[in-house]
Amino acid sequence: MKKSIFKQLAVVAALGFLSAGSAWAVVTAKLGHAMPDSHPQAMAMNKFAELAGKYTNNNVQIKAFHSATLGSDEKMLQAVQAGTQEFYIGTLAPFSTRVKEVQVWDLPFMFANTKEVYALLDGASSKKIFKMLEPTGVVGLMWTGMGFRNLSNSKRPVTKLDDISGLKVRVMANPVALDTWKTLGANAVPMAFSEVFTALEIKAIDGQENPLVHMYSNKMQEVQKYISLTNHVYTPVALVVSKKFWDGLSDADKQGIQKAADEAKLLQRQLLDEGDKDVIGKFGTAGVKVDAIAPADLAKIQEKVKPVVAKFAPQIGEDFIKEFYAEIDKVRAAK
Repeated sequence: MKKSIFKQLAVVAALGFLSAGSAWAVVTAKLGHAMPDSHPQAMAMNKFAELAGKYTNNNVQIKAFHSATLGSDEKMLQAVQAGTQEFYIGTLAPFSTRVKEVQVWDLPFMFANTKEVYALLDGASSKKIFKMLEPTGVVGLMWTGMGFRNLSNSKRPVTKLDDISGLKVRVMANPVALDTWKTLGANAVPMAFSEVFTALEIKAIDGQENPLVHMYSNKMQEVQKYISLTNHVYTPVALVVSKKFWDGLSDADKQGIQKAADEAKLLQRQLLDEGDKDVIGKFGTAGVKVDAIAPADLAKIQEKVKPVVAKFAPQIGEDFIKEFYAEIDKVRAAK
């Protein structure tokens, strides 16, 4: 009888230990990014967190922090490298001094449409950039969209090259963007995005350039009168994870997180494509004039910035750029 009781107690103890062990195995993680919670990226990252829990049997529980709650892109990337933040999605521009190939996405007028963009995001060149990033302490999970960048301003419609001349335009703080807009005749001003709305509001600058959904989510319709559909650069974002965190996960949990990332990237692309069409109408309702640019006029703008590509190709890596363009050509040839 005593032996039976001891056996029962042993079983209960073992079950309790296993239960506690599974509780101890639960891993929590923070995911940070800069977009507001109404943006497609925030929606996609909420879904990623949900799916990561589902596909890891709730072993990995991720909480998404929107609107740069965890800091600027640069600070979040540094935190991911250090292992104090587990996930980040956004631009990889802060890495451009260490991995120069990241700058390829800043070159103007590479893509004709999102089909070409998405093929490149899933292609060999983008995977190669992830491999180059690993020594910095981050592991790339997926690339997804943020949208084609377009020009907005408060002064006049821009439908041809000459209309750009003299406009004071905030641009991203990278050499390619600065040279592109200076070459087009604008007064290019590098500025943190967090400062842009106020600068536009007080007329310290005339305009800025960003994807349409990004503009609308950040209320540019309140401080801008004109948008020109230039589609001059496509800005992608990457979801990366701290290598320190990643290396501590089981293979099964890694597979579950990767599966969640792959599904979230498609959702973000879908939401952005739908959002671009939707916000054009919303801009019109808000009193913003949205102008297309005639093909002949766009060709003149594209021709004007060709020297910028030639200038930066050696810095980014001419062989890498050739591979990148070869992938684009392959997609076009498949039509």
